[in-house]
Amino acid sequence: MTTVDEGWVATQILVVSDADRAKDWWTEVLGAELVSEYGGTSVVLRFAEMWVLLVTGGDPTPDKPSVSMAAPASRATVDHAITVRVPDCQAAYERLRERGGEFLTPPHASGRETRCFLRDPDGHLVELSEYRPG
Repeated sequence: MTTVDEGWVATQILVVSDADRAKDWWTEVLGAELVSEYGGTSVVLRFAEMWVLLVTGGDPTPDKPSVSMAAPASRATVDHAITVRVPDCQAAYERLRERGGEFLTPPHASGRETRCFLRDPDGHLVELSEYRPG
């Protein structure tokens, strides 16, 4: 028996102000794999077993007639974030800092989890999280 979602693949869409700048950050800092880019407005990446689509903002289109897309207006307010589970948060933090990642704080341990956050050039929040089962 097949399920309704058989063959589905989820993609995280991030609206960015500059596709080239965002592509450089995602590939050079996080190490994402560039899959394709088109029109100077869209970049498709593979990152941590998921797809990430970077798109520049735009007006409504025929398939979304009442929806405009825009990069975050403020780096101080977040409406979503990407969490990446890592085996060693401290090691990931150090490696990404060497690549130019700018973190909000160093890794912070709380209970069974150690985590830290960094932002891409448009302010999208990326969390690194190490979980230690009890």
